[in-house]
Amino acid sequence: MSHSSYGRMWAEAQGALADLLEDEIPPAMLRPQKDRLQAYQTLATFYLRYLHIFKRLEEVYDQIVHPQKRHVVRHVLEGVMGRLVELKNEMVELEFSEFHYFDDMLQDLKMTPEDLEVPIPRYFVRERMKALKEREKMLAHILAKKGHLNQEPVPVQTMSIERAVQLLQMSERARQGRLRAHFMKEIWQEEQRMRRGENCRPTASDLNQAATLIQRIAPQLPTLSPAQQRAQQVENSRRQVQEQHEAEYQQALFTIKESVRSVDGPDIKETLQEQIRQWFLECRDATGKFPDFPSAEDGGSASIFSQKTPEQVAAELAAKQQEKEKKKSKGRKDKNGPKEHKEQKKDKKGKTKGKEGKSDMEKEEEKGWKMSPSNFLPTVAEGAKLYREVWQSRDEGQNFPQRFDSQLVREEKRIEVEEEVRVQVDELMRQELKNLKLTVDRDKGKKKKKTKKANKKKKKKGKKGGKKKKKKEKDLTADRTIESLYEELVLEGILTRPLNIKLSEYLGEYNYLGTSLRQADIEPMPSLSDVRQLIALYGVLPLGSQCVHERGPLIRSLLLAGPSGVGKKMLLHALCTETGANLFNLSPTNLAGKYPGRSGLQYLLHMVLKVARQLQPSVIWIGDAEKTFYKKVPKAEKEMEPKRLKKDLAKVVKSIKVEDRVLLVGTSRRPFDADLKALCKVYKKIILIPRPDYASRLFLWKELLVVRGAQLSPVLDLSSLAKVTDGYTQGHILQAVHSVLSTRRLSQQAKRPLTALEFIPPLARQDPIYKEEEEAFKAWYSRTPLGKRRARKSKEFEEPAQHSKGKKKPGKGPKKEADGKGKKKKKKK
Repeated sequence: MSHSSYGRMWAEAQGALADLLEDEIPPAMLRPQKDRLQAYQTLATFYLRYLHIFKRLEEVYDQIVHPQKRHVVRHVLEGVMGRLVELKNEMVELEFSEFHYFDDMLQDLKMTPEDLEVPIPRYFVRERMKALKEREKMLAHILAKKGHLNQEPVPVQTMSIERAVQLLQMSERARQGRLRAHFMKEIWQEEQRMRRGENCRPTASDLNQAATLIQRIAPQLPTLSPAQQRAQQVENSRRQVQEQHEAEYQQALFTIKESVRSVDGPDIKETLQEQIRQWFLECRDATGKFPDFPSAEDGGSASIFSQKTPEQVAAELAAKQQEKEKKKSKGRKDKNGPKEHKEQKKDKKGKTKGKEGKSDMEKEEEKGWKMSPSNFLPTVAEGAKLYREVWQSRDEGQNFPQRFDSQLVREEKRIEVEEEVRVQVDELMRQELKNLKLTVDRDKGKKKKKTKKANKKKKKKGKKGGKKKKKKEKDLTADRTIESLYEELVLEGILTRPLNIKLSEYLGEYNYLGTSLRQADIEPMPSLSDVRQLIALYGVLPLGSQCVHERGPLIRSLLLAGPSGVGKKMLLHALCTETGANLFNLSPTNLAGKYPGRSGLQYLLHMVLKVARQLQPSVIWIGDAEKTFYKKVPKAEKEMEPKRLKKDLAKVVKSIKVEDRVLLVGTSRRPFDADLKALCKVYKKIILIPRPDYASRLFLWKELLVVRGAQLSPVLDLSSLAKVTDGYTQGHILQAVHSVLSTRRLSQQAKRPLTALEFIPPLARQDPIYKEEEEAFKAWYSRTPLGKRRARKSKEFEEPAQHSKGKKKPGKGPKKEADGKGKKKKKKK
């Protein structure tokens, strides 16, 4: 596609975004909504529309080469990503469930289930490729060094002469036996040829047949077609052009700013000084005195020229001064008068009473769901405005190579230079204003100066007394470099290399009946497609984008729970691959015997967090997470000390700050063995991964067989295989495929096609997930905080329905009242 095609795609995405912003910020959205179903549909519709825009913008950012356009698209793209995560969080808080189903809305919006896939921005890894390659080289070098250190020296043993002679005799007999066997084989082959009359040389047809047989049996190496090779060349050339244009643009930002500062800087300075002096004179003429210059906190001279008259500016400054004096006087009253403090408390109580005594109408208006304020809507709106004002009507027809526009750069840098010069001018004009006041209003100026100095002294004294020194964390590795810590963690097996797995390789189909089942009061098991989307929203997007992690809902920890074989570790490695994250393994089995004692554990955690923050994004993995929170440690695992991290894990999670792109990921196949309260205190987000349903199993069989090299034919009944393997996980199916499709069996497919019966024996040797285990997972998840809230919500909906269905028997209530009255009368008598 050409630049103009991606320009049209960008225009379409921005148009859809403008329509969405108009729908999302109306006055009606600020009012609470009483109908929860309507609120959910509103959120879901916004989510689907943002997802559609996200896909378009990600493709545009990946393909266009114009550096300034790429920066604008990147700005909007990060805002859309963050808004998507916010909307998902809103839906979770509204429905008390991590999984949501949109099958009823897809038809209305003319979307398919594939449109629900959350795209992974390619720039997460591509723009850090150089750093990732250097890290990979360093990791390979350390691992090679580790392998060399782990090699045990071969012990030199002395051997007697008798033993040496015996070994030589044995080897000689073996050599003679091999020669005899080879000689006998040649004789046998010669006899076979004589019998079949094949003493003559092989003909050309025989050679062709032999070559055909070899080609059919030999594995076919994956070769790219000419079209694929050409597409790869175009892709590589586009990457080079993007890098070249970006480098030119970054260089121009520096050079153009320097030229603006040297050429236009003096004129800007002179113009600003003249404007401020004119303002001094206008305020003097209007109010009879020189004004107070706004402080740097209030914006300095920039706040003066915001389309306001001198009288308005002077009134604002006077009002601010009065507020400061009122605050000071209130502070003095609180210190001197305890009676006044009590009266204030009484007033506060009265105010609360007034709030409690609101009318029923006002209470009803306050009830209902209300969307929380967004941190990303201003970013999205700013990007949409920038596109509308600069790029929408801009003609780029003459800019065929798509290089940067120097005029736009000059305008941007002029604003930056003006801000820098304004700071310098403000300092000069403050001094000039002081000199004017000294010469014209000497007496008033002296009094003001004294009061200001006194106030400043008091403020300084107050600050010194009120400050509390915070204890700084001790740096246990202050004398060591990050490279040395990195090497130590690799040598100890704590920092490992993640497998190269894409999130799209986690195969699974969409649940087409989710909404229908929920409408029938049946909670559906989530599909593998839903799990894949959650990993992208909760893990990949926050770890890949600093903007999303800092301003979006903060997710510090994530627990992947599910039976063995459902792909928990695969999702973990995919998370690291898609974001280029480091993987730290703090599983109990991996920590056994390493860094013993309390001090050793503290040192290890300090090293891990220091390296993880320095080389972010990073993932800290705890396999078999339930072992850390065992209710009772089994005797066989006591030596391993699985509960070493129990006390420190909550502190580690709390220490992860907004600016740290670090995620704690736990995987568990038996979460019900752990203390639930302690487990949920560490892992705030819990994703329950189920066994695959029929649609996912059918898709898995088809894809795994094709990847392995099987030829699908009508004889192979995949539907029956998917039906028979109900209860088996992806791991079971993959193991059965590998055991059946050997190299020899693949070579026999032409004569003997594959059948479904061949996969039954390897499946029969494996234990499926029984219903009891699945029910145990469901019962455990229902006792988690989110599961309890979900159950509470369902009870709230059930109780009104039961009250409306149940009918009271006539006369039952009055009889009780009469009996009660009768009893009272008897007592009186």
